[in-house]
Amino acid sequence: MPRLRVLALLSALALSACGAPQLSVPVGDVTAASFGDRKPFDWPGQSPDRYAVHGIDVARFQQPLNWGEARVSGVNFAFIKATEGGDLLDPMFQNHWEGAGRAGVARGAYHFYYFCTTPEKQARWFIENVPKAPGMLPPVLDLEWNPFSPTCTLRPPADTVRRNAQTFLSILRAHYGQQPVVYTTPEFYAQNDMGRLRGVEFWLRSTAAHPSEKYPDERWTFWQYTSTGRVPGAAGDIDINVYAGSPSSWANWLVRRQVR
Repeated sequence: MPRLRVLALLSALALSACGAPQLSVPVGDVTAASFGDRKPFDWPGQSPDRYAVHGIDVARFQQPLNWGEARVSGVNFAFIKATEGGDLLDPMFQNHWEGAGRAGVARGAYHFYYFCTTPEKQARWFIENVPKAPGMLPPVLDLEWNPFSPTCTLRPPADTVRRNAQTFLSILRAHYGQQPVVYTTPEFYAQNDMGRLRGVEFWLRSTAAHPSEKYPDERWTFWQYTSTGRVPGAAGDIDINVYAGSPSSWANWLVRRQVR
């Protein structure tokens, strides 16, 4: 983004603090990341700052953001927690969803999978709470073990995990018209042989190494590289991610993968 435009946007931010409408940047216009990290990592080799397109993911743990400030500072996309299991709606979903949309952040919703509820029930719950909005990013299925759950400690065998995931993905694809993205962690990916899922794009967590080291031979579209990030407009720690390609690739990806 040209320097003069950035200065104009920053001036608009100052006005927004005085009660004017919050700043917006068109979806797809890439703003450069100006982030910090409470626990910075000394990345060997290919570091996250080599990627041009950055974004965040948020849930109830993040209080209302100044999405306009975050957008100018490099938040080009946001994955927002919507649902968990078959009966939990994240209480901050609507606030984050509306704020990101007003600021021109490319926004998508994600579902945290619960292994003690059928994939059909979970898919219906997500669809009930996440309206099909033109321009939204494809939905995301968050697959990871949850050792802190007080009600469900079930860890099904790998073939069951993959089969249930495919059921959930198929239902959402039929409804939203886009194949969902799959988020996962190194442990979960390895234990459940997630590379055997076909026709999906991955959003991979790796906070101490490039994904190519944690997920050998796996292709990825998004990389979550820290959970202790600091982003203007957001209070406290926040997860930060990068998109795998260039700004022009990002623009093409949006055209191809946005819900219609």
